[in-house]
Amino acid sequence: MIRKFIYIVCIFFLVWACRKSDQGGSAPVPYTLQLPDYFPATVYDMSQNPLTREGIALGRRLFYDPRLSRDSTVSCGFCHQQFAAFSHYDHPLSHGVGNNTGTRTVPGLFNLIYQKDFMWDGGVNNLEIQPLTPLTDPNEMGEDLQNVINKIQSNAQYRGMYKAAFGTTEVTTQRTFRALAQFMATMNSFESKYDSIMRKVQGVAFTTEEASGYATFQAKCASCHKEPLFTDGSFRSNGLPYNPALNDVGRMRITNSTGDYLKFKVPSLRNILRSQPYMHDGRFYDIFRVFEHYNKGVEAGANPDPLVKSGIPLSAKEQRELYFFFMTLTDMNFINNKEISEILIED
Repeated sequence: MIRKFIYIVCIFFLVWACRKSDQGGSAPVPYTLQLPDYFPATVYDMSQNPLTREGIALGRRLFYDPRLSRDSTVSCGFCHQQFAAFSHYDHPLSHGVGNNTGTRTVPGLFNLIYQKDFMWDGGVNNLEIQPLTPLTDPNEMGEDLQNVINKIQSNAQYRGMYKAAFGTTEVTTQRTFRALAQFMATMNSFESKYDSIMRKVQGVAFTTEEASGYATFQAKCASCHKEPLFTDGSFRSNGLPYNPALNDVGRMRITNSTGDYLKFKVPSLRNILRSQPYMHDGRFYDIFRVFEHYNKGVEAGANPDPLVKSGIPLSAKEQRELYFFFMTLTDMNFINNKEISEILIED
């Protein structure tokens, strides 16, 4: 009799557990970002997409899954390589399915929650919308959005992960983009030597050359590359000549304003020595070529910003010292962070 009672109780709890699982199971575990107090307020509104461990895990899997592309060869992580601060080290221009080539270099991905505009021309203004461009661009992942959703929905592991993150197995565009946004929200860089000095970590200080480079940076670069993010998020022409082969007019393509001719987003200088090639079209592979451009390569016909239209004089000594200061902006903890590193997609 006792055994029969225990059997009935076990059956009851098994049925109850199955019903609970069908209704969504356990609630996702909240995840709190630890951010520097000397950084500005975040722009991305995480209250509308609360970070959870399950949501982040799903976003990470999506980020590294090449099957989301048309021919299952290109993932987000294919172009955004962690060792290069999530830029693409060995190609001046983006490239994707069918060996197609884009018209712009791959920007690094970090501190995205502090940005209000994305892409070189600011054509996207929300972190949750940003993945749409690479997913559907014929020169990148080249896939139809509905096909992407169908691929994910047909995969049992994904259905389980969507259920863990959002309560049901339903795969939607909003859930997919929100999961990717949650993962990208964790890609933050603020543990360089520069940051240790800003936090006044005992025993950490600039060398003489680094300090001189910092002084040069503050005097000649900081107006556009504003600390601590090392960008002011604006769009400016830095005097690079128009490239007829690429026919890229910059932000003017978005605004249709001639005043935005050849204006591109000011990139962050964080991890700059890990993210070559440089400029929106990847024309410079060496940081000293960048220095020389500002020193005496600015073209008047390229609608240069008033801050650079007369060039930025940089002596050989100043260029060398800037290089040493830029080294202090490299965040090896970010570059080696295993929580955001590539994962193997087997199923």
